[in-house]
Amino acid sequence: MAVAILQARMSSSRLPGKVMKPLAGRPMVERQIERLRRCQTLTRLVVATSDDPSDDVLASFLKDIDIEVHRGPLADVLGRYVGAIEALQITGQVVRLTADCPLADPQVIDDCVRLQAKLGVDYCSNGRNRTYPRGLDVEVFEAKDLLTAGREATDPYDREHVTPFLYRPGAPFTQGELVQVCDESALRWTVDTPEDYAFVEKVYAALYKAKPDFTSDDIRALPFSHLESDT
Repeated sequence: MAVAILQARMSSSRLPGKVMKPLAGRPMVERQIERLRRCQTLTRLVVATSDDPSDDVLASFLKDIDIEVHRGPLADVLGRYVGAIEALQITGQVVRLTADCPLADPQVIDDCVRLQAKLGVDYCSNGRNRTYPRGLDVEVFEAKDLLTAGREATDPYDREHVTPFLYRPGAPFTQGELVQVCDESALRWTVDTPEDYAFVEKVYAALYKAKPDFTSDDIRALPFSHLESDT
């Protein structure tokens, strides 16, 4: 069983305020949290946002809907995670998620948590050897190892992107990968741009009212589910 830490901020450069943009009548971050609550392997969900004033509205909203919030540095996201782990006394498995993924798949998250435990590795993800759409990303690691990264990582890239210290070549941490047979790595189910947001709006408009717990297979069945990444 694991603790999920969902990183979120309002100051996205390409789509400012995206985590609070509406999907089916509620903020995007709330819709993602709805999906995360269906995970069987998560015992706790924390949103790690920044202590910058730009995130005051986000932190206030999350507290209003009874979500646990930790606030830390805006640019040093690794430091923000370390602060959450220390302040909230988190131990064992930690799941890293980002709040621009309102199509997050509870089954994929559960599969990655269980694979990390089954393999007995320090770090497991589905994004290093990507076969899932962007937007279904999940990383699972041990809290104690991220605390090590927090103490030892000095590269600004490591501080911004949280986990590279754990999987870079030569790192002393064992690794596992969650992959699927079908390669959907070109698909974009995340929200970084106005085009991404328009896509997830269409998904929610098509599926949410009749089936709030719609699955990835429901998305795949939509005639417009093939928005492709430009990266």
